[in-house]
Amino acid sequence: MAGGPQLSSLPSSPKMAQLDQSLDKIGMTRSHHTIIFLILIGCLFDAFEQNAVGIVGPVLREQWGLDAAHIGMLNTVTFAAAAIGRVISGYVADRYGRRVMLSIDLLLFTLGAGICAISPNLTVMAIGRAVVGFGLGGEIAIAVTMLAEFCSAKARGAAIGTVNVAAGGLGNFLAPGFGLLVFWLFPGDNNWRWLFLCLMVPALLGAFYRRYIPETPRFLLSQGKVKETNAVLSKLAAGRLSGKNIPQQEFIDDDGVAPPESRIKVRVTEIFRGALARRTIPLCVTIWMTYGAQISVLTLMPTILVSLGYSISKSLMFTMVMQCGSLLGAIAASALGFHFPRKRVLTIGAVCACIAALSIGFLAKNIVVLLAAGAVFQFFVLLLNTTIWIFAPELYPTRVRAFGTAFILATGTAGGACMPLVAGKLLDTVGLSGVFTMVAVMYAIFVISIQSVPETYGTSPDAMPIDGGEQDQGVAAAAAVTPARSH
Repeated sequence: MAGGPQLSSLPSSPKMAQLDQSLDKIGMTRSHHTIIFLILIGCLFDAFEQNAVGIVGPVLREQWGLDAAHIGMLNTVTFAAAAIGRVISGYVADRYGRRVMLSIDLLLFTLGAGICAISPNLTVMAIGRAVVGFGLGGEIAIAVTMLAEFCSAKARGAAIGTVNVAAGGLGNFLAPGFGLLVFWLFPGDNNWRWLFLCLMVPALLGAFYRRYIPETPRFLLSQGKVKETNAVLSKLAAGRLSGKNIPQQEFIDDDGVAPPESRIKVRVTEIFRGALARRTIPLCVTIWMTYGAQISVLTLMPTILVSLGYSISKSLMFTMVMQCGSLLGAIAASALGFHFPRKRVLTIGAVCACIAALSIGFLAKNIVVLLAAGAVFQFFVLLLNTTIWIFAPELYPTRVRAFGTAFILATGTAGGACMPLVAGKLLDTVGLSGVFTMVAVMYAIFVISIQSVPETYGTSPDAMPIDGGEQDQGVAAAAAVTPARSH
């Protein structure tokens, strides 16, 4: 498998087969690098915002008299809104396109950060976190979908994984340092307000998104827009997303006949029926477990460290040390996504995360052991989450890919919304061991659930869900009859 996956399952129509072959031929160009970089920067600030409540939690606890349950509630509001934002964004993106939703979600995320910055009390802060969550949730889901549709079978795992290197790995690692930097630059009682103001910077990315990132070729072709699909493929092949005199090539046969995908009525309920339901339901259980565990730990770790007697500054520094594991885990997932099947990575990673959680809860008797076990735990958490980002878009055909991916990620977000409340109660009543016993049990459930999801490594992202019937097999096989034109 050292050379990456080869297609072992075929797409659902000749034109989609041509698209797969064209993307494989184009490979990764400067255009892909530009798209990935712009999405990566937005996701980096998403990660900063995701960590914001944990960073300012000890300060708000002191100024507003909050307890661990209140801090958990702020994250519950954020991630509950993110779940709603993901589902709505996915629905709109499947109807009207991926590109427009990316910019809208970014602007909502920025507006919410501004509301948080001027919050006079917990209620207004919760409203701001809801707006943040709506934009944050939608942006991640659409970004993952777009990268899956811009890249070839060989590159899509590594490309999506690279984005979570920024969002989950580098973002989680740098977020405590970002908080320390803002607190150092703007000392005083209002330093947490400056943190949220700094998180409004991504609004500037909206202009770049609109100018440089085109609609994905898979979505355009699914809408019967062959000419527009060829135009985007030509930009990818030329390595330039803007400017004049980009050579136009006919990668997809423009015979005036729309592909069958464009004549299929999109029903969002499709992901809950038949073969797609057998992908959706178990992966929803799986992602609830890992997102719920991750967000619980991210939210409460600074508070846990302060409760152990460390200052706020030291707690943020120690959290940053643990988050170095996140960066390495996301990098590992990007590499493993190129070389190994998804389910193998997820199963082994979840077992290791379970062991690491138990080590934190019962063996971390001093700060050195706590930091080491925390870093190992974060490594496997980001390995798992990044692999799910790679996995989810591969499970659905283009007509419902954005909604299916968004629903999967929204379920994880709902887990991130609910589980910090449980974890906060456990911390207040049972202590550290109670929190991480819960986390270990969640990863045990993860291992069981992921076994029933079909493997997607080496398949076309538009392969039909095949139950073994001859009719579906015949449709898939017929897709390979018409090869892409050579140029």
